[in-house]
Amino acid sequence: MKQAKKILACFLLAACSWDSSNSPQDYLPLNDSEYPFAGVPRLVIETDDFRGLRDKETLINAKLQIYEKDGPSSEIKTLTVRGRGNSSFRMPKYGIKLDFDQKQSLFGMPKGTDFALVANFKDKTHVKNYVTYQLASILGDDYSPRTQFVEVFFNREYLGLYLLVESVKVSKNRVNLNKDKASYLVEKTTSHDNKPFFETKNGNLFEIKYPKEPSQESIDIVAEHFSKFEFAQKDTVHFIPSNWIDTLDFARYYWIQEFAKNFDARFLRSLFTTWEQGDVLKMGPVWDFDLAYGIFRTGTTGHKDWIVRNFGWYKWLWKNESFKNSCLSYWTQNKHLFKNVPDSIEAVSQRIKKAVKNDNKRWPTLNSTENMYHDIAFESYEDAVDSLKNWVSERYYWIDENL
Repeated sequence: MKQAKKILACFLLAACSWDSSNSPQDYLPLNDSEYPFAGVPRLVIETDDFRGLRDKETLINAKLQIYEKDGPSSEIKTLTVRGRGNSSFRMPKYGIKLDFDQKQSLFGMPKGTDFALVANFKDKTHVKNYVTYQLASILGDDYSPRTQFVEVFFNREYLGLYLLVESVKVSKNRVNLNKDKASYLVEKTTSHDNKPFFETKNGNLFEIKYPKEPSQESIDIVAEHFSKFEFAQKDTVHFIPSNWIDTLDFARYYWIQEFAKNFDARFLRSLFTTWEQGDVLKMGPVWDFDLAYGIFRTGTTGHKDWIVRNFGWYKWLWKNESFKNSCLSYWTQNKHLFKNVPDSIEAVSQRIKKAVKNDNKRWPTLNSTENMYHDIAFESYEDAVDSLKNWVSERYYWIDENL
């Protein structure tokens, strides 16, 4: 107890030492007088010479420490930080990529070196990504990114409430592929940013996430296979889905995206696919749902109408009776889990509402419509949560009645 009081007493100092029971140990200072503890862990990050994040490529050396209610709960960790996200990095509250020098087990997650701090600036409820990853996990996806809500203090400035998320990568505890044969993790994208990529004969662009440095021969193999798949599925009469895809996996991925009415799922970007040579294609993991559940780039959208089945691979797959029947069957068997999503939204929002209050003090977006993604103003956080719950519930019933 005395130790905790000593820690709290020195929080307001520009520099301070935290004395453990056995030996002195440095810690990163935290001034939380304006933004008090709100029930979620805090990440305190300081860069060398307090350098700011300039772009998504420049790696900046930094230190990080986890704080709980009564003070530091971890040693100081060394890492590099950089900006992250596509349009989200251009937001006032931006995303951050964390790359630790050594593997870390954060908040009970399996050890890893790279994580993402997702700002959720477009999402006034802060819960869309969280509940979607949770839904994917409940539905039995092979891998859904693990997450933890945190508040971030960066170079002694409060940045707000973030979602710490495992980065999508190939590893034993994330996307688990057989590394003894030609295996691929690719992302459907609209620009490759000078990273390894291929374009199918149908004009679809994919960035290669794994292997990290593929040979041209390796790129040609996956590009040819994807092109053959796109050509084959257009023959809706003779196309046999199970020869090319994991039908159950594709159906699950489809319904998660369609249920969320995800803008990016119009075969634009943030759509991951895995393939092991000699095996079938699999979709996932799910990723990036800030432009979903009623938010588009051009404002808000209603709960009605189909979206994902009108674009990309699913446009052709839905014309195949076998795949169509698999999707209809999947919804019938699992729709009760989709129906429970509003309850999940309510439960999560209750856990983070104090942290949202801090965040809205720093970024007063709830009743603002100044940003192009903030089409609706809300009087309170509870109003924003209720709006999302209503949209999701209406989406569920519309789907169920219009199969």
